Amino acid sequence: MAGMAFIYSPLDRKANHRSDAQWLLAQLNHPKAKFIQMFEDSVRIAHDELFLAKPEGVHGFVFLGEDEKAEPWFTFRAKTEGEMVPLRPLMMGHTIPRETLSIIAQARSLLHWHEKHSFCANCGAPTQMADAGYRRICASCKTEHFPRTDPVVIMAVRHNGKLLLGRQKAWVAGQYSAIAGFMEPGETMEQAVAREVLEETGITVGKVHYIASQPWPFPSSLMIGCVAEAENSTIIVDEKELETARWFDFADVRLMLAHKHPSGMHASHPWAIAHVVIKAALDE
Repeated sequence: MAGMAFIYSPLDRKANHRSDAQWLLAQLNHPKAKFIQMFEDSVRIAHDELFLAKPEGVHGFVFLGEDEKAEPWFTFRAKTEGEMVPLRPLMMGHTIPRETLSIIAQARSLLHWHEKHSFCANCGAPTQMADAGYRRICASCKTEHFPRTDPVVIMAVRHNGKLLLGRQKAWVAGQYSAIAGFMEPGETMEQAVAREVLEETGITVGKVHYIASQPWPFPSSLMIGCVAEAENSTIIVDEKELETARWFDFADVRLMLAHKHPSGMHASHPWAIAHVVIKAALDE
């Protein structure tokens, strides 16, 4: 799991202090407070500087937490897209510390939620930010709204020394990965794994066990990585979900993970949890 992105945040989110207006004001005025400016999936990096001093005339700061030096971190949405770098290239390029990348991912997910929930889902009236950005309150009906995270199961499926991998049409040529899909209301993790694998590939799975999880800020998912044992091997692909799916020998998958397969086929990069669950299925 050492290469996975977004899992290394060092911040203490100070949940018990966020509703204290005086405490929050002190954090905003802290001389070493850091402010991350974002626009959709991009973060401001100008003249090699990621962080700003407290900007004037800006409202709607979201508190992210305190680092190990007890210095506060905040984020806010930019009005324009100038001098912005997309988050995905930052993730793949290893150009900033992994801890900072994790904090930016947190900022991205929270700001996206605020952008999409400025009106109450209960009565349609405007909502106002509260608790330093971790709650919105409807001024009309007083309904409280909280940031959401969408759980996604992602699984490597094994059967008789082979691994089931699929690919989507939009992916680069030769790329295969683990099967994945959103959990539905009322499901356990194991039920979601079994349903998604069956729906997308026609494969029935039995035993399922958890490997690891990864926040995925595009916009705000939690990837739940698993290994599942298949009970049959005949693939029936749902072409609305996948371009193709196939069984691979373990030796081929190891070459694909290392991007050394002679055919040019490859599996997910180490920054994605798909790489971790595929490797776990091979190593166990």
